[in-house]
Amino acid sequence: MVLATQNPIDQEGTYTLPEAQLDRFLLKVRVVYPTPSEERQVLDAMATSAPKLDVNQITQASDIVASRKLVNSLYMDEKIRDYIVAIIHATRNPENVAPHLKLLIRCGASPRGTINLALASKALAFLNGRNFVTPQDIKDLAPDILRHRILLSYEAEAEGVTSEDVIKQLLDKLPVP
Repeated sequence: MVLATQNPIDQEGTYTLPEAQLDRFLLKVRVVYPTPSEERQVLDAMATSAPKLDVNQITQASDIVASRKLVNSLYMDEKIRDYIVAIIHATRNPENVAPHLKLLIRCGASPRGTINLALASKALAFLNGRNFVTPQDIKDLAPDILRHRILLSYEAEAEGVTSEDVIKQLLDKLPVP
């Protein structure tokens, strides 16, 4: 598993990844600055050359393997699977769902988006204590799964439209099972 950060501002020696490499990341999660109290906790814990980190093992590798098997066995209705495919195809052919988005999307999500939206939705259902995936699981994860997979046109950038805006509009237009 790889976790990576992306600086929001161009810095010397940092370069954006090509789209093909970005597509290999499961999620692109937006992390906001901490609140003042959270930042104070960071300061208190880390503003030393020898931070004290209490790390406690909370699980075994075998528990992770068992959890993965459970996640893989979760029920995903055919209508939910069709909903995922409809979302992904709407990013590629927005004119079928929201014609005004046609000029804003340069390139839609790849089949990896389909696979990752399904897998992440199963994981979210598992974390919420359910043995089935709901449409809300899909809607909740779509921005994180798709924000780095939808490439916007110059028109979108000029109008200040973000990939999150596009995703929200597509989700609002598509019928929910």
